[in-house]
Amino acid sequence: MENIKTVKYKDKTIHIIPTAHVSIISAKEVKEAIETIKPDSVCIELDSDRYESLNNPNKWLETDIFEIVKKNKAGYMMANLLLSSYQKRIAKQLNTTAGQEMIQAIESAKEIDAEIVLVDRKIQTTFTRIYRKNSFVDKFKLIVSLVSMIFDDSTLEESEIENLKQSEALELALNTLSKEFPQLTKVLVHERDQVLSHKIKNAPGDVIVAVLGAAHVPGVLKEIENDVDIEELESLPPKSKTGTYIGYTISAIFIGLIVYTLFTTPIQGKNQIISWISWSGGLAALGTALALGHPLSILTAFIAAPFTALHPLLASGWFAGLVEALLRKPKVKDFESVSDDVSSLKGIYKNRITRILLVVILANLFTSIGTFVGGYDVIKIFFENL
Repeated sequence: MENIKTVKYKDKTIHIIPTAHVSIISAKEVKEAIETIKPDSVCIELDSDRYESLNNPNKWLETDIFEIVKKNKAGYMMANLLLSSYQKRIAKQLNTTAGQEMIQAIESAKEIDAEIVLVDRKIQTTFTRIYRKNSFVDKFKLIVSLVSMIFDDSTLEESEIENLKQSEALELALNTLSKEFPQLTKVLVHERDQVLSHKIKNAPGDVIVAVLGAAHVPGVLKEIENDVDIEELESLPPKSKTGTYIGYTISAIFIGLIVYTLFTTPIQGKNQIISWISWSGGLAALGTALALGHPLSILTAFIAAPFTALHPLLASGWFAGLVEALLRKPKVKDFESVSDDVSSLKGIYKNRITRILLVVILANLFTSIGTFVGGYDVIKIFFENL
């Protein structure tokens, strides 16, 4: 148990076990440590949703894809699926199960009748905070990095995974990541370090074992003595009303330009409308087609985009996605195979769940491109006819 970090906090003794989430050795170390220490509480790096998923592997069968699309969670769900698939693929290479050390911690805690404490922040909260605190450029770079990581066919040896337990290597990796995605690292690592340390030191009992991914251990040890605003760290940053107001203002000005041109030069005003519909609707339809959406989903994207592009709170992908979900309802086998299917581009297109998500994402992405191009064309025609 040489990897265990022990720290005193007031009258509590806290033993932190650094783990690799896809490592057989980590699971064995967790079992040995809990059986030897016999703590009052076992803190696990999980939130309630992921804990339920471990206890109920068939949870996917209960997913309501319509609710996912309507609540604008398509991007979140796709990111979650891709990350889960990546971890599962690495675990398969090592002939183990992703999260095995967490499962082992739960089982060992129950065996000694220790209290199980879930100390991580909800993953949706983390994803939302990342999304709202990063610029558009950083979001795009992050998506590219994520996709590249998911479809990387290179293999890892278990010895490489175990080497990541050395904090020096981890700190070097995090420092490199911080330079490219400073807000990502702040939200994904540093904020969660604060949440984890707060919940660990407030766990019941005098002797506590905490099972954490090795990347969080240095930060948690650093934060143990610090007080944090846990309510703020677990809250969702409010949507910027300024951005919404600006969106409505731009839309009003944009519509005003077209109306003005229609009254002064009707032919050119019609050209503006045709250009706007062609670019925003046409590219939205193209994005949906690239997702292999149903013909009616493609038509829906084309019709919806010219209107939703002018409304800051609407998106053409929502409408196209709902039509796709209605016409091609996911089957039980789609839910059962989704975690495997997302490991390849072919699988993503084959699975009805991920194809619906792809329709939403690509329709919205291409609508945004069409909005810029069509908007430029409208403004260009306006100034040419002044």
